[in-house]
Amino acid sequence: MNYSQKVLEHFVNPRNSGEMENPDAVGVSGSEKCGDITRIYLNIKNNIISEAKFQTFGCCAAIATSSVTTELLQGKTIEQAMQLTESDIVQALDGLPPDKMHCPAVAEQAVKSALSDYQAKHAKKGKLL
Repeated sequence: MNYSQKVLEHFVNPRNSGEMENPDAVGVSGSEKCGDITRIYLNIKNNIISEAKFQTFGCCAAIATSSVTTELLQGKTIEQAMQLTESDIVQALDGLPPDKMHCPAVAEQAVKSALSDYQAKHAKKGKLL
């Protein structure tokens, strides 16, 4: 399989890997196609993602997409994070093989799930975004 140098770098040295204590939001997504599962944790301060971490069970591409996704999220507003797409993730990794294109979809959906979790928690507190 031909992976870009960026994919291999994020796989071998994943950024922001691990569980987060007391996150403001958690999102989970998985792919029935191959069994990849990603959990994204977010800390959000003043509408800005101050920290993002991940836990992924999956292949090289799944781990790399989760790693680069956390880097793309940090420092972004909630609105900017909502706009993150599979294409943004693939571009940040200098591409993925065609049979691994489900991996950025899993990462994107985990982000959307985390942002929905954050909004639901704040809606309960009467703080709609």
